[in-house]
Amino acid sequence: MAWLERGKERRTDLQKVLPDVRSVVVLGINYHGDDAAFEPVPNPASAHGIPTAIGIVARYARYSDYHEIVARPLADLAHWLDIKGGVGTRSLAYVDTGPILERDLAQRAGVGFVGKHTGVVSRRHGNWLLLAEILTTLEIKPDAPEPNRCGSCTRCLTACPTQALPAPFTLDARRCIAYLTIELKGSIPVELRPLIGNRIFGCDDCLAACPWNRFAQSGGLLQSFYRPELNRPRLLDWLQLDGPGFRRLFRGTPLERTKRRGLLRNVCVALGNVGDREALPALEKAAQDAEPLIAEHALWAMGAILNRTPRR
Repeated sequence: MAWLERGKERRTDLQKVLPDVRSVVVLGINYHGDDAAFEPVPNPASAHGIPTAIGIVARYARYSDYHEIVARPLADLAHWLDIKGGVGTRSLAYVDTGPILERDLAQRAGVGFVGKHTGVVSRRHGNWLLLAEILTTLEIKPDAPEPNRCGSCTRCLTACPTQALPAPFTLDARRCIAYLTIELKGSIPVELRPLIGNRIFGCDDCLAACPWNRFAQSGGLLQSFYRPELNRPRLLDWLQLDGPGFRRLFRGTPLERTKRRGLLRNVCVALGNVGDREALPALEKAAQDAEPLIAEHALWAMGAILNRTPRR
C-alpha cells in the first residue's frame, strides 16, 4: 500500500495534477449483470457426483480489464471537452489509475455516496460501480452532492468475513480479502487464511450485503466483455496452470495482475478451506513448485484438509 503515501500531495491538491483545473467530471461504470450468472454455487457436484471445489472471483473481475474497455470512450469524452472549451482547454482522463480521491469526488459530483464499507453506493445501481474521472480546465456547472443514505444500517460491517470493517467508514486494509488476494505480494497471514473461504480474487461480501442493491439495474457497457470462464472456476484446474497457461487464460483480465504466483497462492488457500482429500495429489505437486510462495501455501492447504476431513 506504499502507493498511498507516494501520491498524497497530488491527491489533496488537483492543481498539482492539472494546473488551472476547474472541474472534475466523474463517471460511474455499472457492472451489475444477470444475478443467475453471478451468484456462485458453494461446491457443485461433477458429472460423476464427486464434489468439485470451486472458487469465487469478484464480480468486476469476471470481465475483460475495465481499464482497457473504458479508456477509449473516456479519452473521446475528454477530447470533446477540449473542443467544447476551445483553445487552451486541457483535460486529463483517469480510470482508477491517477492520484485522485475518486470516491470523495464521486459523492461531491452526485454519482453516489460513500457507504459505511467505504465504497460508493448509487441509489440507481447499488454497489456495482467502477469509477473514472476527467480533470478539465473547462468550467462546468456542478451537480448537487449526494448525501449519505446509510441510516442505521450496518449490514456491510457484519458481512465482512475477516472483520476488516471495525467501525462505520473505517477499513482495515490489512484484513480485507480484496487486499489479501490481490494487492498483497507475499504470504497471507496464517490466522486469516481460514476466513478467506473459497474467494480467490477479491471479495464482494460487504457490497452484496447493501440493501440499495435491490434497485440495481444491469449495465450495458461491460456486458459484451463478460468472461464466463472466470465465473465458478474449478480450483484444481487452475492449480495446474503453468506460466504459459496462466497468460493464455488471464491475458487482458484483472486477474493478470496477481501473476501466477499470487493466483495459485490464493487457489491453494481456497482448496485448504473447501477442498477434500481428492485435492491432495495436486497440492503435493504444487508443494514442489519452483515458486516458494505457491509451495508454502500448498503445504498449508494439505495440512488444513488432513485436519478437517476424515480418512476413508
